[in-house]
Amino acid sequence: MRVLIVEDEPTMRVSLRRGLEAEGFAVDEAESGDTGLWMAREFPYDAIVLDIMLPGRNGYEVCRTLRAEQNWTPILMLTAKRGELDEAEGIDLGADDYLTKPFSFVVLVARLRALLRRSGGGAPVVIEAGDLSIDPAAHTVTRGGADCALTAREFAVLEQLARRLGEVVSKAEIVEKVWDLHFDGDLNIVEVYIRSLRKKLDEPFGVRSIETVRGAGYRLRTDGGRS
Repeated sequence: MRVLIVEDEPTMRVSLRRGLEAEGFAVDEAESGDTGLWMAREFPYDAIVLDIMLPGRNGYEVCRTLRAEQNWTPILMLTAKRGELDEAEGIDLGADDYLTKPFSFVVLVARLRALLRRSGGGAPVVIEAGDLSIDPAAHTVTRGGADCALTAREFAVLEQLARRLGEVVSKAEIVEKVWDLHFDGDLNIVEVYIRSLRKKLDEPFGVRSIETVRGAGYRLRTDGGRS
């Protein structure tokens, strides 16, 4: 899923980006409130990690502005400030969750995944396609009860197909969600990951769950390839 980090402290920002990318997220960065607000307006993010103490507009102002503009992207606020009033102000302005620095990265990822599940447009916590089971929260995939080990990027590509089960998803749509804004490579990189997914999820089981729709994209079959 695609996440925007708005954080002015370079070490923290880079650390968050690297950690989230290792977990399979596509990550963009902004180092000021003004830049973060512009990016949140211009690009479709699944969640925003928003520091409160920022140059230019602070996190409270960014959150207030987005909510006033009917932008309901989930927001996880970060702050070095402590106190119930600070937390209450962030929540009152429309933030969905709140973490005080220093925090555990494991907890941040868990909170972020929880926000994404709650905002998933009604998508089930565990997505079932026949005997293929995808659990976005646990980051696990099984076929007929057998575990299928995927890399973070493979899982991210599969998740995009699973969240639109039975629909055609274009290469451009997959890249938009799985890679960051700075990706300027060939969209055919998606083909590499589709081939890898087929080798791990389909070929060992004698099925073909991921269909190529010529000129349009890919579709994960609702029956998991077992018709």
